[in-house]
Amino acid sequence: MPKVSLVGTTSWGITLGIILAQKGLKVALLTRTEKEAVDLKSTGFNSSGFPIIEVSPNLSATADPHEALADSKAVILAVPSQTMRQNVQNISKHITRSMLVASAAKGLEIATKRRMSQVIAEEIEKRLHSNICVLSGPNLAREVLMGLPAATIAAAEDGEVARTMQRLLTTPNLCVFTHTDVIGVELGGALKNIIALGAGMADGLGYGDNAKAAFMTRGLTEVSALGVALGANPLTFSGLAGLGDLIATCSSTLSRNHFMGVELAKGRKVEEIAASMDGVAEGVSTARVAWELARGLGLEMPITEKIYRVLYEGLSPKEASAELMGAPVDHELTGRKWKLFAFLTRRRRP
Repeated sequence: MPKVSLVGTTSWGITLGIILAQKGLKVALLTRTEKEAVDLKSTGFNSSGFPIIEVSPNLSATADPHEALADSKAVILAVPSQTMRQNVQNISKHITRSMLVASAAKGLEIATKRRMSQVIAEEIEKRLHSNICVLSGPNLAREVLMGLPAATIAAAEDGEVARTMQRLLTTPNLCVFTHTDVIGVELGGALKNIIALGAGMADGLGYGDNAKAAFMTRGLTEVSALGVALGANPLTFSGLAGLGDLIATCSSTLSRNHFMGVELAKGRKVEEIAASMDGVAEGVSTARVAWELARGLGLEMPITEKIYRVLYEGLSPKEASAELMGAPVDHELTGRKWKLFAFLTRRRRP
């Protein structure tokens, strides 16, 4: 049977391990320490707060990178974005020419402003770059683990690489689509977390569905504008990795970023909320990177700016919403240096 290696004991990493092992693949989960591997095996890989799921014996855990990656068809990195580089460095010498290398992280590296596929490319041999792919979509781990229907995207510059990953990941309840717009798929997954923080704040403040729908829609347009400026296809943001992921993350109480937003609306501090959570709200670091990118490009991104100020400058969610509502507005599809919808807003010559 084919073997898949997973790096990261995040909820998504463990979920992928369990469902792929149930499918019949041999799955090796690489842990940070041997104690963590032993603990996972002793609890039957059941994560805190997750439903008890019968785990296939095809799933194993080890802290040894050589054991985890030996004879593997693909390695999937399901780790927090700020630890991606270190994790790739730890396994780089065990990656072979026949092995796909996939990122399942949805964030941007703070220090370099790089996407995760770029981080991976910088840490592995150049001859392996064509094997890099990314996974993204509306995939709340708890629902996938429960066997509820879901869909996701496997994207790679080489369509055959994406199709190979598609075949490995597809299960009866997980439909995997392919894509070649790696930039758009990655940015859709990362940037939507900023909007989810704001949607959580709106829910926490009790602003209702009208306000939330408007916020999500304007947020998606803003995300798309930044994505296009960075080289993405605008249509990607209307798909699973854009709109689909945005809806799930902004609407679900299972979303860590939505939870962070709700708690911020209660007046709690970012550090306090983060310390109480299992896992990382990637939108916190992504908002910082996105705002810095927008400023460097001269892009108008008022929602991202307000979320950034709430997280890093002490602006209250209520003040942020008042500033957004009170700001001057123009045509819905225009913004400073936006290239996304310029063809729709050109003035006709008399």
